Amino acid sequence: MNLDHEELHRLLATLADSDIQEFRLEGEDFCLEVKRNLGNSLDSIASHKKITSEEIDPPPPQRKIEASPVPSTPPPSVPGSRSDLVEVTAPMVGTFYRAPGPEEPPFVEIGSKISVGQAVCILEAMKLMNELESEVSGEVVEILVENGTPVEFGQVLMRLKPV
Repeated sequence: MNLDHEELHRLLATLADSDIQEFRLEGEDFCLEVKRNLGNSLDSIASHKKITSEEIDPPPPQRKIEASPVPSTPPPSVPGSRSDLVEVTAPMVGTFYRAPGPEEPPFVEIGSKISVGQAVCILEAMKLMNELESEVSGEVVEILVENGTPVEFGQVLMRLKPV
C-alpha cells in the first residue's frame, strides 16, 4: 500500500475531525501512527520512513535571476566544517517547537549529544504534532529556528555534527 500526498492529507484531515484516539497504518515501506494525547490537546504522529521531497511535492520551476556581485564575507564560525555537518530539515510546512510542551524542557540544546531515533523537535501541521527524529548520532551544533516559529518545507532547522 502506498499513499500519495493528497491521500495522506485527506486521511490526516479526517482523523483530525474525528474522535479517534489512536490510529496505525502500515504499508510495505512505511508505518504511520497517530495518537491523541488525552492530557493535552496536542496530537502526535510518527513516521518510520524518511520522506523525501520528491515524494511530497515536485520542486518548483527554477527561474534564472541575475545578481550583482556582493563582497564576500566569511560564514559564521561553526565547530568543524560545514561539509561535516548534517542538516535537519523540515519535511513539511508547520510550526517549529523545541519542546514537547510549553512547560517542558527542550528536546535538545546546542551541545546536546543525540542518538539515532532520538526526538529533536516537533513540527505542528494541521493540528497534529509531528516528532522529528535524528537520523544520525552526534552533537547539536546549531539551532536555526526560534521556538514557535512557522517553517517552510525543506527549511534547515538545525545542524548536527555526526560522531
